[in-house]
Amino acid sequence: MRSRLFVVALVLGLAIRVATLPLPGNDDVVAWKIWTYAASHDVTGMYGVGGAPPTRGVVRWGERWGTVNYPPVFLYEYALVGRAYRLLFPAFPDTLPLLVAVKLPVLLANMGLTWLLFRTIQRLSGSKDTARWAAVAYWLNPATLLGGEMLGYVEPLFTLPAVAGLIAAYLGRAWSGGALMAAAVLTKPQGMLVGPAFALVLWQTGGLASIARAGTAFVGTVLLAVLPFAARGALANMWLAFGSFYERRDTMSAFAANIGWIINWALRSWLSLPQRGWAAFLQVVPRPLAISRFRELGYPNPRPIGTTLVLVAVGWAMWVARHARDLSVAAALGAFTVHAFFVLNVGAHENHQLLEVPLLVLAAALRRRFRPLLVAVSVIVALNINFYYGISLGWGWAIPRRITGLDVSVVLAFANVAVLVWFARRFSKEVRLTDDTPMEHIGVNTFAAGSL
Repeated sequence: MRSRLFVVALVLGLAIRVATLPLPGNDDVVAWKIWTYAASHDVTGMYGVGGAPPTRGVVRWGERWGTVNYPPVFLYEYALVGRAYRLLFPAFPDTLPLLVAVKLPVLLANMGLTWLLFRTIQRLSGSKDTARWAAVAYWLNPATLLGGEMLGYVEPLFTLPAVAGLIAAYLGRAWSGGALMAAAVLTKPQGMLVGPAFALVLWQTGGLASIARAGTAFVGTVLLAVLPFAARGALANMWLAFGSFYERRDTMSAFAANIGWIINWALRSWLSLPQRGWAAFLQVVPRPLAISRFRELGYPNPRPIGTTLVLVAVGWAMWVARHARDLSVAAALGAFTVHAFFVLNVGAHENHQLLEVPLLVLAAALRRRFRPLLVAVSVIVALNINFYYGISLGWGWAIPRRITGLDVSVVLAFANVAVLVWFARRFSKEVRLTDDTPMEHIGVNTFAAGSL
């Protein structure tokens, strides 16, 4: 990609992202506003303080209220946003500038991810064209546009330190890698999905010594983050709040294109056969299926089944990649872990596959044979978000659910399962190429950590 075209692509992406900041986003944006207000006043009291047994904190902003279940780094980040907004608007009104303010960290994180991908690929490949391709593949990706500033999902805030931590580990920087991974997990727990790839890279680059250094940095960062809450007497309340991640997800799939959504569709259609006949299978799936209702119908608890399937899939991928020592395989392992978690586990939401996109960009920039997978995943993620939200609450075009005859959400779910199988086959083949073929013959640039 030529330099001038690259600049045009960056400016175009920036224009789109800035233009979508005023859109209302998804349902969670209201929660971000409430949390921003509360964090700017009393961040360490947001989970609640004390109690026997400990009680959940309730945060309020005018007539609105809610509870908090995100980790402390996320709260610290939005405390800064809230305090900056209060400097300009002391009364903290619900204005367009507040909406832009709560989305602005997402824009900054996406800019950071684009720069990180460009810089990393440039150093590893030695090619500016490849680095530009990687940057544009993320910056103008429809999934990251919809799932970023447009809808206000906060995935980029933990994706940036997670991807940076993986790269740091590959470069032999175990201390900074551990701290970055801790920052990712303490922003949103899904950051731990990069953990298997991170651990494997640490083992390959420095063995137990690297794992020990990264582990120490990880634990130290966690302790620093929770220390203010401990001093306030809010640790038990924090733990109680984190437990709600699992308590409140009483769904097979929360509009996520995965196996749980297929089961939701199949069961609803089967139960509707007496009234609708075979046309029942063509109905639009109205809402997620509750796990509690699924069990009431006599079916087993899907949680342990899904968790076991994810562990088996990820364990297989780690075993396959155990001898591969290049960043493209590590990034692909991280992406595969996210994909397996999204497709096979229960309780996933429509936005939880976004983490896979930058990891696949990293892998595909270094290995072209991952690029068709990147395209397929990007389309699925973008459409999965779009069919539910359009481009924002009450705004813009959403793909018609009946455009494919069978509900498009179900088609996407089947496609995502098929892509997981394809991903496993492609991943296995790429690792075998790494093991059996000299690196200069497969288009991968691998450097010892010290050479960078």
